[in-house]
Amino acid sequence: MSGETVLVTGADGFIGSHLVELLVQRGYKVRAFVFYNSFNSWGWLDHVTPDIKSQFDVFAGDVRDAHGVRTAMQDCDRVCHLAALIGIPYSYHSPATYVDTNINGTLNMLQAARDRHVSKFVQTSTSEVYGSAQFVPITENHPRRGQSPYAATKIGADELALSFHRSFELPVVVVRPFNTYGPRQSARAVIPTLITQMLSGGGNVQLGATEPTRDFNYVDDIAGAFVAAMESEPATGETINVGSNFEVSIGETAQIIADTLDIEVEINTAESRLRPKDSEVDRLWADNSKARELLGWTPEHGGLDGFRRGIRKTVEWFSRPENLNRYKPDTYNI
Repeated sequence: MSGETVLVTGADGFIGSHLVELLVQRGYKVRAFVFYNSFNSWGWLDHVTPDIKSQFDVFAGDVRDAHGVRTAMQDCDRVCHLAALIGIPYSYHSPATYVDTNINGTLNMLQAARDRHVSKFVQTSTSEVYGSAQFVPITENHPRRGQSPYAATKIGADELALSFHRSFELPVVVVRPFNTYGPRQSARAVIPTLITQMLSGGGNVQLGATEPTRDFNYVDDIAGAFVAAMESEPATGETINVGSNFEVSIGETAQIIADTLDIEVEINTAESRLRPKDSEVDRLWADNSKARELLGWTPEHGGLDGFRRGIRKTVEWFSRPENLNRYKPDTYNI
């Protein structure tokens, strides 16, 4: 399939920029759909190496605009739809924007993909759709429970995508990544928050709840799963968890990062960083057997040892001054 053109929405973001790099390396033609802005910024794609940057096209637009979406998808064979609003605290503040982008934006993408007869549409989901685990490890049959406006819109977007498969035979696969981390991630996520605070201030770290557990996945593994899902015919019409089959608490994660940096830390709970009581997701732990079966995918950074390796790579990236200086560790990033 190399040589085909793949449209990647959200290409300017964390996972999207890594996916663009991997697709280029695999020989695909890539059209990177970035969020239009007057600064002509391509987000993280501005910082990829020159040999990669010369190998993809850029379309600046907004997935909420149906005309722009149709224009961007012209002559594309496959679509990886990652564009979304993802910050959970911000979804408490402005839920309507999440409906506009995550649901209406996805509808625009699906309608254009149907009209353009694309050969695969990869819909990006999130482990947040499950809410707190009712059993572990979490399979794809686990009940979905929107515990935040963000999660609710992603449930809606996933169902829209699957409805287009059932109603119109659009070749959709829903990829459901569990918590992703690595270079370029924004500080609205917990691992960059921890690393940037420790690198900038050392001993005192401000956090929300430390007891919840997460199934963390290094970004290169997640990008690989997207490519595998895009290439897999048996995955069509399916929803597939992408996780490491391993859980670790936020408190334990903070200690692993401190050990990597060889520093002593004190964790302070900041009320402003706590989710509302019934909105907090207490436990996430993925069953990834379906990904192994249908995609032939297993994480290279699975388990505790793999997590420590991924944290070392992430800390190394954030430790470079040119990267750390892009962050504001003293400010709570919602």
